Amino acid sequence: MSKPETPYRKRALGDRPLAPETLAMSYGYDAKLSEGSIKPPIFQTSTFVFSSAEEGAAFFRVMGGRAVHGDPVTPGLMYSRFNNPNVEVIEDRLTVFEGADEACVFSSGMGAISTVLMAFAHSGDVVLQSTPLYGGTETLIRNVMPNYGVKSFDFVAGAPEDEIRQSVEKALQAGKVKAIYTETPTNPTNELVDIEFMKRLADEIGERQGYRPPVIVDNTVLGPIGQKPLKLGADIIVYSLTKYIGGHSDLIAGAALGSSEYMQTVRKLRSAIGTNLDPNTCWMLARSLETVTLRMKAAFEGARKVAEFLKGHPKVEKVRYLGFLEEGSRDHRVHARQSGDSHGSTFSFDVKGGQEGAFRMLNALKVAKLAVSLGGTETLICHPGTTTHAGVDPELRKRLGFTEGMVRVSIGIENPDDLIADFEQALEAV
Repeated sequence: MSKPETPYRKRALGDRPLAPETLAMSYGYDAKLSEGSIKPPIFQTSTFVFSSAEEGAAFFRVMGGRAVHGDPVTPGLMYSRFNNPNVEVIEDRLTVFEGADEACVFSSGMGAISTVLMAFAHSGDVVLQSTPLYGGTETLIRNVMPNYGVKSFDFVAGAPEDEIRQSVEKALQAGKVKAIYTETPTNPTNELVDIEFMKRLADEIGERQGYRPPVIVDNTVLGPIGQKPLKLGADIIVYSLTKYIGGHSDLIAGAALGSSEYMQTVRKLRSAIGTNLDPNTCWMLARSLETVTLRMKAAFEGARKVAEFLKGHPKVEKVRYLGFLEEGSRDHRVHARQSGDSHGSTFSFDVKGGQEGAFRMLNALKVAKLAVSLGGTETLICHPGTTTHAGVDPELRKRLGFTEGMVRVSIGIENPDDLIADFEQALEAV
């Protein structure tokens, strides 16, 4: 169950459901409790005063999963590693964009991903993963988690179903599959994982091994505006909030969202290992969430124009933009079902001349910023093979279609005509 309804946690105006963009302005916050402040203050405190010893004991019972009759449904404020007013506001508001029961926020996107995977996959267990993933996630699953006895088996994001089922068989022979982890669209190649098929696989695996693994989807690239994985059959969504939701390249944060059943497990581990998010960053995220729809729609439209320019340029070999998927293809059908006409603003393209050609173009750019990350208000561009995915095995990169000349761009909210002019002059250096 989600949190109980209160006067400041209502999602409808009479019979009219309110849109997430409307709820982002006030949901989960009561101005009367904060001297009438129109925005939540920053509660920069480590601990909170209980009204009585009995109340403190009850709060800790609820937080620890030991509630007894008469205890509150949710714990009151206790200690900022467990909960904090700013944490609760941003968690509440994230749920309305995704239709989730609960959200947990973390000190980084990798903090969210590692905590979720550790909550479900333990020594001797198996993680079934799609590939490619964000470079940090690939490193975590392939190189770090084996140190703790967790094995993994992969399948290429756009592979045929029978090929994916072969990976499932290998995974089941190696141990109990405790999580299915995917990222769609993939970073940086924009390949697609069929979320509905992942749900069917989880159901089938559950029948065979007696435990249904949760389907975990990294939704960072399209965000809450472009795709709703929970409605498509995912159990848990993870985010780097640093990207589009934060959106201003001025914070680091992550999130996980899903049903209360799953989030209780995740929240308990977050409290234990301390991957929680600080109040100031939560406050900044609440600020950013108010404009996420406006920013993402503007970036999506700008990306369409820039991609169309790059597609026709003689020094660009391939543009991996979701709006260019071949009509009638498997990827086109999956994308239409999962995201409609939301093609995102992050994509990669291949520059002629390999790494040398890509570097020449990157070094000549004047408006776009040569930096890692994505989803900021400014356009960011990088060479994944030597930056974000440099730690990924070169043979794996080659298998996944990475080329020496591939660059990743995240279009911001600048005037797209200025960006086109910038790419035009930079490509002259190739």
